[in-house]
Amino acid sequence: MLDAGMKTQLKTYLQNLRTPIELVAYTNDSPKSAEMVELLEDIVEQSSMVSMNLVADSQREWVPSFDIVRSSEPETRVTFGGLPLGHEFTSLVLGLLHVGGHPPKIDDEMKAQIQALEFDEVQEFTTFFSLSCHNCPDVVQALNMLAVLNPNIRHTSIDGALFKEEMERREVMAVPTVLLNGQAFGSGRMDLKELLAKIDTGASKREAEKIGRKDAFDVLVVGGGPAGAASAIYAARKGIKTGVIAERFGGQVMDTMGIENFISVPYTEGPKLGAALENHVKENGVDIMDLQKAKKLTPAKDVGGLIEVELENGATVKSRSVILSTGARWRKMNVPGENEYANKGVAYCPHCDGPLFKGKRVAVIGGGNSGVEAAIDLAGIVAEVTLIEFMPEMRADAVLQNKLRSLPNVKVLLNTQTTEVVGDGAKVTGLVCKDRTTDEEITIDLEGIFVQIGLVPNTEWLKGSVALSERGEIEVNAKGETNVPGVMAAGDCTTVPYKQIVIAMGEGSKAALSAFDHLIRSPAPAEVEVA
Repeated sequence: MLDAGMKTQLKTYLQNLRTPIELVAYTNDSPKSAEMVELLEDIVEQSSMVSMNLVADSQREWVPSFDIVRSSEPETRVTFGGLPLGHEFTSLVLGLLHVGGHPPKIDDEMKAQIQALEFDEVQEFTTFFSLSCHNCPDVVQALNMLAVLNPNIRHTSIDGALFKEEMERREVMAVPTVLLNGQAFGSGRMDLKELLAKIDTGASKREAEKIGRKDAFDVLVVGGGPAGAASAIYAARKGIKTGVIAERFGGQVMDTMGIENFISVPYTEGPKLGAALENHVKENGVDIMDLQKAKKLTPAKDVGGLIEVELENGATVKSRSVILSTGARWRKMNVPGENEYANKGVAYCPHCDGPLFKGKRVAVIGGGNSGVEAAIDLAGIVAEVTLIEFMPEMRADAVLQNKLRSLPNVKVLLNTQTTEVVGDGAKVTGLVCKDRTTDEEITIDLEGIFVQIGLVPNTEWLKGSVALSERGEIEVNAKGETNVPGVMAAGDCTTVPYKQIVIAMGEGSKAALSAFDHLIRSPAPAEVEVA
């Protein structure tokens, strides 16, 4: 199952085990059971601290599956349904280590918060993942950590492609999807901080009180993507007090699979780059206020005064200058049925959710590079792909269009407008479209819809505070300055053309230099205010 290189690597990792663990395998006569047993045997061979117990013909809900159990504390365990290979192999290795006593890499404050969680009964989390999903490992690993650190939390990770019928029965049509005690808890990428914030209901109030006590900053960055990270680093290196408010550090980068145009780095992946950005910012002593969403910007009342940013949790943060780098999000079709069937057939990530539609009929909305790449990717998995483009011609690169048209199970509809998503109440069953030339309306029977039609800037909260373009982008000049003194902006939320990581980083750096220039030319507040 594991090649020689992976075995050697695993053996090295397992030297960090501090207490014996047991792999309890629940099997049947399926080929996947045999593969799972082979995988577990390979693991056992790498360490004398690991043993295995086979339970054949089990009536367990998920078979094949296996538990990783701490031998001295059987209540400490995590469970995998299927074979956690591909992107989930790291989750498997970390599960082995953490159950085996190797401490998770989290700070003491967060560890204490997890251990202090109390419940009336054991909380059973179930995560459905896909082996090709780059967002799933963060969720799986975070919930496994919770289960290891708190005896009242259990976690089972399920390979959705292997247990397809169960996913459909539970109406799960996107990954990662998390259930808590059998009920919907969340979907999409969530890290440990986000999950903990949802579980610990008192955390938001405590964090608001903590933020409200902070002194004013010299530079406050709103947004934690590439532009925000670059702004924070450049500002902090000037030796001035710098803070970052981030709804999710890394921003949209965290949802990006392969990155091959980040200069000097031939290939990296979004989550890896996002983690590197956060670490670099932390190394420069920046005060990061993560999982915080801005609600209102109030400009300074006078020259040299303090700008205020109100958060959704009620706290207010003050600063002498502000850099807006709130990024953008996937544009929706805004047609009837789209919101109703989100994660029930309507999806936005072909890499994550594509395998769940194996052998089914799907549509891709959008004929740009993203849409055509998605259609090409999906064509190798699904039965049929219909690409729908609003304009008379696709906008994707010619090489991508040629590849798309060479595929036998792909159909392209040009000059076609999507008007409605239809379903049976539980899942998508079709898509209604209109031919823009003839006004003829057609209904396409299908099971999945992948929306790839560009981005929308995250600037709704700024209306009335700074000047916005017709598209909602923050208007900036060549120095990254807005129409409000002391307020700069950078990245995908601005009018700067070409939404690219390297461009966002450059604009973020420029905005920080402009903020510093503003500070040295402005009178300092007579008194540093405390919220």
